[in-house]
Amino acid sequence: MNAAAVLDLSPGAGLVLDGAEWIVAQREPHLGRVQLVGADGTRQRVSFRFLANHPGCRSSSRTSAGGADRGRQAKTVKDLKKGRPELTELRLAHLQEVATGFRGGDPLTPGPGEPKPEYDPGTTTLTSRRLAKVAELLALDRQQARLLGLDAVGYRTLIRWENARRRFGLIGCADDRWLREGGGDPKVSEEVREAVFAVRDETLRGAKVSMRTKDRMIRQYVRETFGPETKVPSYDTLRRAWRAWFGPGGARQRYARSAELPMKNGHVVIHRPGQVVALDTTILPVMVREGVFGDPVKVHLTLALDVYTHSLIAFRLTLVSDTSVDVAMLLRDVMMPLPMRADWGDELEWPYPGIPAAVIAEFAGHKVAGLPFFTPETVTTDHGSVYRNHHLVEVQRVIGCNVLPARVMRPTDKAACERAFGVIRQLLFEQLTGYTGVDTADRGADPAADAVLTVDEMEHLIATWIVSVWQTRKLGEYAPSWDPNGSHSPNSLFAASFAQTGFAMDIPSPELFYELLPVHYVRIHARRGVKIRGLWYDDEKVLHDYRGNRSTRGGKHKGQWVIRRDPRDRRHVYFQDPITHDWHPLTWTGMPPVGQMPAFGDARVRELLRKAAAGGMRPKSDTELMPVLLELIGSRIPVSQWPTQMKKSQRTEHAREVAQAKAAAADRPAARPEAPEETAGQEEMTAAVLQWPRRAQQTQDAVDSERRRRREAAVSSVPKPPPRLGASFRERNVFLLPEDDEEEEHRGGPASAR
Repeated sequence: MNAAAVLDLSPGAGLVLDGAEWIVAQREPHLGRVQLVGADGTRQRVSFRFLANHPGCRSSSRTSAGGADRGRQAKTVKDLKKGRPELTELRLAHLQEVATGFRGGDPLTPGPGEPKPEYDPGTTTLTSRRLAKVAELLALDRQQARLLGLDAVGYRTLIRWENARRRFGLIGCADDRWLREGGGDPKVSEEVREAVFAVRDETLRGAKVSMRTKDRMIRQYVRETFGPETKVPSYDTLRRAWRAWFGPGGARQRYARSAELPMKNGHVVIHRPGQVVALDTTILPVMVREGVFGDPVKVHLTLALDVYTHSLIAFRLTLVSDTSVDVAMLLRDVMMPLPMRADWGDELEWPYPGIPAAVIAEFAGHKVAGLPFFTPETVTTDHGSVYRNHHLVEVQRVIGCNVLPARVMRPTDKAACERAFGVIRQLLFEQLTGYTGVDTADRGADPAADAVLTVDEMEHLIATWIVSVWQTRKLGEYAPSWDPNGSHSPNSLFAASFAQTGFAMDIPSPELFYELLPVHYVRIHARRGVKIRGLWYDDEKVLHDYRGNRSTRGGKHKGQWVIRRDPRDRRHVYFQDPITHDWHPLTWTGMPPVGQMPAFGDARVRELLRKAAAGGMRPKSDTELMPVLLELIGSRIPVSQWPTQMKKSQRTEHAREVAQAKAAAADRPAARPEAPEETAGQEEMTAAVLQWPRRAQQTQDAVDSERRRRREAAVSSVPKPPPRLGASFRERNVFLLPEDDEEEEHRGGPASAR
């Protein structure tokens, strides 16, 4: 048994018992027990046998250890500063020469002239060799011996070094003066220390101040609390103490405050895909052109990052900041396999082992790209309002995940997502024209003029880059804990998870789209249908059996029907048949019976109702709101002058409505029959910057359809359309002359009458 395992039970010695420190106050060897005193004054008597057999009892390092180990963790060779390890190895070489006669310690590899006669273990004793070593070191030049740390070596010093070497190895030969106690300054008294921490708490809640201001506040605290006679060290000493205790202080003030907040429930260890998915939104640092007028605009990029594999499993581009519906559809994209696109090669198809690509394609209904998909368990977000509304609470219930906002002022809770934005910026966005930089100071001369990509082209470019580059790129410092030195990519980590935890291929049904939309509980009017946010919706075939009837639903919304609304496209709402559970669209009653209607969302509806109320309009039906809506869209301005008569904000508003309607049409299940406008929106987007004439034509067609409807409603029967111009000339031969008698009779008629 070594000396470290022997309990020191002398009075004043320290013991650690079950993690608590005790001091031996009195020893009673004739009774076989000792009296211990705790830090709070608690006393207890225990027996020697109890302490010897207790698994949680050991001597305190404050009393049992010596030198650099007293009251501290055990010293190691890496604690030595530069140059000290070489001096320690030199001491070890002298000790090995004393013990074996060879500086290397191995008789099989002797050095030049070894062993020396005075160190030959075959002809000398250990004592004589130690005395010879002392004489050798005394013969060294004093200045050289001082530089080597061998200027004060005696017989007992060699014995002490040898004992320490046997207990601790090489570090036992190090001088304890090389490892002096750190973490404090003898000039900083307890009074000054209290003042420093008091000023720290005070300045942490306020704005950031300089060290000079902190120095003044420390001196003020000491003077008013402990009296003017209390000595305060210099500014440089306080600055060094502040830096040692609280860091250099280069962080932003709000981040410094967040670091001091208490941690709740500790850290989460992520060990499988889908366990934690981080969501965040940022402004895309590249100017793009919107798809209606072709104006350069800024768009918002929303990312979903799997924290375990660092896969970019989904993303969205929006012309404005994302809404709760956009977040819900983004979570739906996380659960859905990504379809292969027309210009993607076979190398981008599903590459993961365990499940063949043909099996995935059979369940999904299309070829699947090499991007993971799964149901997220926990979704980490920031504290934006889009993540804290009632709709998203319902979304997480439907999906079965937990939306967990990051702690207040703790950006490190989703540091992986923040870092991903920076990496994408460096690897992709900086290579594109129209790049705006990280802030206005780094912006180019005219990034708006450099914008060449449309929103659709940028979306396709990002999707292609994620599947082909990001998913196959080496992670570096984000390697897994079970293989920190291995070479891994997001794809390889996801493939490795197959062998570790398996893969639950759960592809949601297309009807999940409707379940993620905001819900409304209404009653079906016998004649007008349902009213959702100020507009009436109806469908004769769908609501025929339910008009005027109460729902059999019980509970809080007893007797009411469930209607789903897509805020991005208010031309339709969605009703689920209670018998077949099929979803059916209900059309806005103000829609023209024929022709096309421009897309409009919640923002346009609020503006429509506000303008109608301001004008004192009380419409009997929503068809009377159609002229007001078309006036807001801009139908009274000539089509050729619309872009020039509008402000940029108005043009962006139109582009946002078109983009939202296009996104809503893309998210809807493919089985639903598409409206003419939506079908037109699926055409090739190579001429996206020329879409404004199409939208203008839609508005003009809606105006013509509304006028036609009013004319038809004004008469009881449909009038016969007039003949086409020149129809009489097509019915008979214009070159055929009339008969003579007929002409004479025609001429003589009036004469005979006279």
